[in-house]
Amino acid sequence: MAAPRSDLARLAPDGRAARQLMRTGAYNGHTAGMAPGHVQANLAILPRREADDFLRFCQRNPKPCPLLAVSEPGDPLLPTLGEGLDLRSDLPRYRVWQDGVLVDEVDDIAALWQGDLVGFAIGCSFSFEEALLEAGVPLRHVAEGRNVAMYRTKLPTTPAGVFHGPMVVSMRPMKAADAIRAVQVTSRFPQVHGAPVHIGDPALIGIADLAKPDFGDPVAVADDELPVFWACGVTPQSVVMAARPAFCITHAPGCMLVTDLLNHRIASF
Repeated sequence: MAAPRSDLARLAPDGRAARQLMRTGAYNGHTAGMAPGHVQANLAILPRREADDFLRFCQRNPKPCPLLAVSEPGDPLLPTLGEGLDLRSDLPRYRVWQDGVLVDEVDDIAALWQGDLVGFAIGCSFSFEEALLEAGVPLRHVAEGRNVAMYRTKLPTTPAGVFHGPMVVSMRPMKAADAIRAVQVTSRFPQVHGAPVHIGDPALIGIADLAKPDFGDPVAVADDELPVFWACGVTPQSVVMAARPAFCITHAPGCMLVTDLLNHRIASF
């Protein structure tokens, strides 16, 4: 179970402090609650030979893959997202993929970095979660200190080059009135997935059992609640499983890149 958000906020009050914890190996858990007010990002890193296809994939699928920044080939820095931000060390945990198969989880990828790698930072729903909480919409996984539940669906993505595969969604249970409010709030954040893609019966989008998420932790849905589903930045990992590129690095679900960008600056009014 993740540490309480209040503890993480004290531990890492801003993006730079959060990244320093990761870089020194002092923390390798979930980042929800770190650096309140700051944008967090999903990560995918691919060799240059696949990078153009993946860039087009993100452009064609902005709901699950809203791009925040793309690195230059071989350059592990993303200065537009944070001073000194280093993709090799500044996430708490990474996943390493070979031929579409998860082969390792590591805390640092300096030894794996290659001169042709391109990093893609993709918007994360942690940003709109902060806005939901400020609007009085309760989030059960936050209250319980869990990672959000994520599921592979039968919702298709639009292919680009070698990249194809089903969308991943994150789920938050809500009463009907809160679900309506959530649509209003999250619609203001297209750079971090925007409004939900589905509300209600999970079977309609190919989810057989809400108690068995493909990523993250299970979260109970009460009888008077609706499951509300948002496009999720773990979709690239689903796509990697389908497309089977020879090599790829992603974030571990819930273990995000904490940036210096501010949530309120990416909201549309």
